[in-house]
Amino acid sequence: MKQVNIGGVPEHFNLAWYLTLKEGEYKNENIILRWHDYYGGTGEMCKALRDKKIDIAVILTEGIVTDIINGNPSKIVQTFVQTPLIWGIHVAQDTPFKTIGDLKGTKAAISRYGSGSHLMAYINAKNNNWDLEKDLNFEVIKNLDGAVEGLSNGKADYFLWEKFTTKPIVDQGTFRRIGNCPSPWPCFVIAVHEDFIASNNETLKTILQIINNTTAEFKDIPSIDKTIANRYEQKLDDVQEWLSLTEWSQKLIDKKTLQHVQNQLFALNIIPEIVDYNQLTHKML
Repeated sequence: MKQVNIGGVPEHFNLAWYLTLKEGEYKNENIILRWHDYYGGTGEMCKALRDKKIDIAVILTEGIVTDIINGNPSKIVQTFVQTPLIWGIHVAQDTPFKTIGDLKGTKAAISRYGSGSHLMAYINAKNNNWDLEKDLNFEVIKNLDGAVEGLSNGKADYFLWEKFTTKPIVDQGTFRRIGNCPSPWPCFVIAVHEDFIASNNETLKTILQIINNTTAEFKDIPSIDKTIANRYEQKLDDVQEWLSLTEWSQKLIDKKTLQHVQNQLFALNIIPEIVDYNQLTHKML
C-alpha cells in the first residue's frame, strides 16, 4: 500500500474528498490517502508542501502560483473548482463601517502573508482604486477563529473569507458582511510536490481519476445539499445557492487563465516576475 498525504481547507468545497475516502476508493487501489485539514488556509499549506508534510494540496490558485514563483518546488496538475471563490468582506457587528469605502486605510485581518485573505485584500483594494502603499495594513490572525477574536477586540477592522463558510458567523450576529469580492479566476487547483510527481506518477493518476469521477457527478448525489448543510452547519438555502454557483473541473488550468492570474499578481507587486506556463504546471499523461 502506498501512503500519500493530502491537505486542504475543512470546507464544503472538499466534501468530495471525504466521500471518496469514506467509500474506501483509494484503499481499493492500494493507496492509503491521508487527509489533513489546514485551518490556516493557503499559506499554511504552501509551507506544508515545501516541507513535504503533504504530497498534494487542494489550494487557492493565486496562493500556489505566488508560492511556486517564490520557490515552492510544486506544480499545478489540475483545476479543482472552475468557478471563482466569492470572498465576503466582513466587519465586526458593532463597528461603524457600512461600506467598502469606509475600510480604506484601515487594517485587514489575514491568516498569514501569502495567503488568500492577504492576496485578495490587494484585489479588493485595486477594485476600489485604493493606494496599495498607503491604504492597506495587515494583522496576522492565523485562521477563522483568530479573525473572530481579532475583529471583535479591534486588532483588525475587516476580514476577507469565503462567503458561505462565514455565513453562520454572520447569521449569529458576530460579523456583518458589507460586500463581496469574487476571485477573478478559478478558485481551487490541485498542486503536487515535484518529487512526488517524479516518483509516483501512476499513483497520482489514480487519485485524480477517483476524485474526478466523484466531482463530475457531485451535484447529482442524492440529498447532497442536506449532507453539506448538516456536516458544515449551514442553512439549506445557503448550500443550495452555493451549489448553483459552483462548478468543478477535471482538467488542467489553461495557459490563458494562468497568464491572467500572473498579470494581476504582478500588477499588484505580489510576484516579482511572470514565468512560463510550464514552470507552474505539470500535464498528466
